[in-house]
Amino acid sequence: MSTRSFADLGVPSNLIAALHDMDRSTPFPIQADTLPDTLAGRDVLGRGKTGSGKTLAFAIPLVARIAGHRAPAGRPSGLVLAPTRELATQITATVEPLARAAGLRVTTIFGGVKQGRQEQALSNGVDIVVACPGRLEDLMRQRIVDLSRVEVTVLDEADHMADLGFLPVVTRILAATPAGGQRMLFSATLDNGVDKLVRKFLTDPVSHSVDPENSPVVDMTHHVFEVSGKDDKGELVRVLASGTGRRILFTRTKHQAKKLAKQLTAQGIPAVDLHGNLSQPQRDRNLEAFSAGTARVLVATDIAARGVHVDDVQLVVHVDPPAEHKAYLHRSGRTARAGSSGTVVTVMTPEQRKDTQVLLKKAAISARPTSVTATSPVVVDLVGETAPYVEPAPVAPPQQQRRAGGGHAPGRGRAGRGKGTGARSDGAGQGAARGQGAGRGQGGQQRSTRGQGAGRGQGSGRGQAPSGQGRPQGQGRTQQPRRRATRPAG
Repeated sequence: MSTRSFADLGVPSNLIAALHDMDRSTPFPIQADTLPDTLAGRDVLGRGKTGSGKTLAFAIPLVARIAGHRAPAGRPSGLVLAPTRELATQITATVEPLARAAGLRVTTIFGGVKQGRQEQALSNGVDIVVACPGRLEDLMRQRIVDLSRVEVTVLDEADHMADLGFLPVVTRILAATPAGGQRMLFSATLDNGVDKLVRKFLTDPVSHSVDPENSPVVDMTHHVFEVSGKDDKGELVRVLASGTGRRILFTRTKHQAKKLAKQLTAQGIPAVDLHGNLSQPQRDRNLEAFSAGTARVLVATDIAARGVHVDDVQLVVHVDPPAEHKAYLHRSGRTARAGSSGTVVTVMTPEQRKDTQVLLKKAAISARPTSVTATSPVVVDLVGETAPYVEPAPVAPPQQQRRAGGGHAPGRGRAGRGKGTGARSDGAGQGAARGQGAGRGQGGQQRSTRGQGAGRGQGSGRGQAPSGQGRPQGQGRTQQPRRRATRPAG
C-alpha cells in the first residue's frame, strides 16, 4: 500500500467519498504511481501483474477527466476496451460507483447476447462504454455508436487481446477515436504487436511498471503435486476441492470443465463451470452462484476466467498444467488479489514433469514437485476443514415425445411415411411408418396403380409395420424395393 492518500494524488473529493464506500481508502502502488500523470491528461503505459489494482488506476482518471461532459445519444466520452465479457463486466462494476458520484452513465457492450439492450442504452445516451472489440466494431459498422467524441480511451490487458487475435480490430477502433484524446494502455507484456499499438496511438507516454508480470506475489504460496495416475489424480482433485473456502479449478478444455463440475456436484461439492460454450445468462448465473457461495467451486478454462474477480478465493488448482507461463500467471492471479493471501496448486503426472518444470522456470516460480496422494499430510494440511456434504439436486427426467392418439413412439415426423415397394397410395397400405400417427388421408383414390405397396398410410413407428417386421413387401413389383414410383403425367 502507498503512504500517500488519494487526496494527496489529486483525486476529486466526490470520487474519494465513493472510493471510501468501496472500501478503497488507500491507493495501491500502481495507482499511486500513475494517478498524478493520468489525472493531468498524460498518455500512460502501465505494466503490472494481475490483481495489482490496475482497474482503479484507470477508472479514477477516466471518470475525473470526463465529469461534467454529458454525452449525446450514441456518442460516448469515455471508452474502455477489454478482451473478454467477464473482464468487461468486472470493469463496469468498478467504474459504476465512481461514475454515479460524478453523475455519469456507464454501459457494457459484448457479444454472445442480443444487441437490443445495448442499442437502447446507447440511444438513451451513455458517457462511458466498456466494450469487447468484436461487438463494438459491429455497432460502429451499423452506425449505432460513434467514437468521434471520445476524450479518454483505455486498453486493459492489451497482451491478452493480442493473444486472442483482436489487435486488427483494436487498431480500427482506436483509429476512430480523436487523435488528441488521452489514451491509457495497461498490459503485462509488450509482445505480439502490443508495442506497435503503443507507438501508433500513444503520444509521449509515461511508462509505469509496478511488479512485473513474472514477479512472485509475496502472499501467494505455490505447490506442485505429482500423482502416479488418472485415478489418484481424480481423487486428489476431489479432496482439494472439498475445503470450506472458495476454489477455482482450471482445465484445458471446455468439455473437461463441464464434466468435472458435474462430478464434484454429484460428490456433494457444489460446483459450477465457466467456459466458452455457455450462453451469457448461464455464465452470469454460474458466476453469481460462485460469488454468493451457493457453489464453492468454479471450474473454468483459461479464456473464460480472464477478468473474473471474486473476493477471498483461497485456492487455485491447475488440474492440468497450462500450455504456457503467461496462462499460469493469469490463472494463479485469481487468488492473492489486492493484498490478500492465497495458494496455488499444480497437479501433474510423471509424463508432464519436464514441461511443467520449464513452465515454472519461465514464470519465476521455484516450487519443487512433491509426490503425493489424496491423504498425504501436505494435502490434508492445505485443504484444512472439509465442507459439509451437500445433497445434489435431483436431475429432471428427459421429456418424452408424444404420439398422436396417446403413447410414445421412436419415429420421426408426424405423418406415417411408409417405405414399401409399390406405388404411392392414400389407402391403408402395409408399411413401416417413419412418423407417428395416421397417414395422409385414408381410403382415398389411389394415385398410381403400379402395385400395392406401402404409401403414406397408417403406421406405428419407424421400424415395425402392422403386419410383420422390417420393410413389408407389397403385391406387384417386389423385386425393386428401393425404387420410387412416379405420378402419371397430367
